[in-house]
Amino acid sequence: MRIYPACLALSLGTLALPAPAFADLPAPVRAMIDAAIDTGDEDKVRTVIELARATNPDESAEIDAILAAYETDLAAAAEAEAAAEQERIRNAGLFDNWSGKGELGGFRSTGNASNTGITAGLSLVREGINWRHNLSGRADYQETEGIVTREQFLAAYEPNWKINDRLYAYGLARYERDPFQGFAARYSVSGGLGYDVLSGEGMTLTVKAGPAWRRTELVDGSSSSSLAGLAELDFDWQLLDTLTFTQNASAFVQSGSSTFISDSGIVARVAGDFSLRLSYTVEHDTDPPAGAVKTDTLSRVTIIYDF
Repeated sequence: MRIYPACLALSLGTLALPAPAFADLPAPVRAMIDAAIDTGDEDKVRTVIELARATNPDESAEIDAILAAYETDLAAAAEAEAAAEQERIRNAGLFDNWSGKGELGGFRSTGNASNTGITAGLSLVREGINWRHNLSGRADYQETEGIVTREQFLAAYEPNWKINDRLYAYGLARYERDPFQGFAARYSVSGGLGYDVLSGEGMTLTVKAGPAWRRTELVDGSSSSSLAGLAELDFDWQLLDTLTFTQNASAFVQSGSSTFISDSGIVARVAGDFSLRLSYTVEHDTDPPAGAVKTDTLSRVTIIYDF
């Protein structure tokens, strides 16, 4: 953990001044500890203090007192920094605190349409103290000799209310269009609970589930609505510093046609905020409209820009 000197200037300044209680500690050793504290690097401070304790065992009590004072000031500085960050988030404007990524690339598909084309995607996240807002969109489009052979669009909004560090309540509104799967529009609304099963630096796993409602408007002009159950999984595994495996899966289960989607990918960071992603998506409808096959696959190669 790195705490910059400015954050601790007032509280740690007293540590840099010789005090009668530490008079027996050799001046060069005290200077070495003070220099480590001035760097703001907690790991370095602890390493230097351990070395000082090993080489000056008779002054262990004084060194322990220095460490205790340092830890007290470190905790106070971290608490002040956290409070300042919360205040900044509370006072943020509507367009502040957004982060996200954009994708652009090509694909090859099989199933209801077999072709190559372009794909684009955008995802945005706004983290608040109690709320998290997720916006996403994707478009896959292809024309062959002036004839549209693929036209797939998706847009979604998902707000999250953070119940605690891992558990949250979610709402979801989603719009889809894919004439080659037989529907001109499909609307989905859901609400339920999500849980961060894993939240480590190298691996994350989030699951969520809840009831849903879907309305499907077919290309032949007919439409239907039904209640459903939604379950989703989002898994990321950082294999190397620059290589991450991703797996997303979702299931809309309902009477009639249920939908199952799996998206597997490898993301390789190439330079700065740019990454290369290879992905393979399988979408299966148990009872698709007449003239459509049950399973579509889509292979994508995209460039990602994180911002």
